[in-house]
Amino acid sequence: MPAKYILEPWKSFFTEIDNSLEEDVPLHCLGGFVMTMLYGLDRPTADVDVLPLGSNSAPESLLGLAGEGSALHKKYGVYLQVVGIAQVPLNYDDRLTEMFANTFNHLRLFALDPYDLALSKIERNTQRDRDDVKYLARTVPFDLNVLKERYEKELRPDLGNAKREDLTLKLWIEAIEEERLTG
Repeated sequence: MPAKYILEPWKSFFTEIDNSLEEDVPLHCLGGFVMTMLYGLDRPTADVDVLPLGSNSAPESLLGLAGEGSALHKKYGVYLQVVGIAQVPLNYDDRLTEMFANTFNHLRLFALDPYDLALSKIERNTQRDRDDVKYLARTVPFDLNVLKERYEKELRPDLGNAKREDLTLKLWIEAIEEERLTG
């Protein structure tokens, strides 16, 4: 995405973060920020959900600068949030898309691909999550076999309650198929 598509207050927010960095910092983004910026969902969001990155403590160290309650949050009304709860498919990092490439000096924002983004919502499964998955299924549009295969091979083995999530996926697919028939 060219820089002109970074809307305010995000552009200024990320520019200030970038200006504070002395080395490259990748952030793996998911949630409402990715839904709105990359997939065009018209929904306000005040946070950028990022995944913790193994031994890279950069996302956590940025929380003081740009997390909830920080000076940047107070200035721009948006903030970074490290998400520790979301399960993501095993090889998600092979499928990341860089957002706003060549815009910042050190900050690099990567988005989960649409299938991984959807599957990251399976355990929480709120109404908003279900709406997001249906939106992605329409917008991308989803190949439901890819969604099922990625779930089975890359996510299911790591889930705490796989039987419950099996049912969730089944219900999601039924809702998507029903929408496709009536839409």
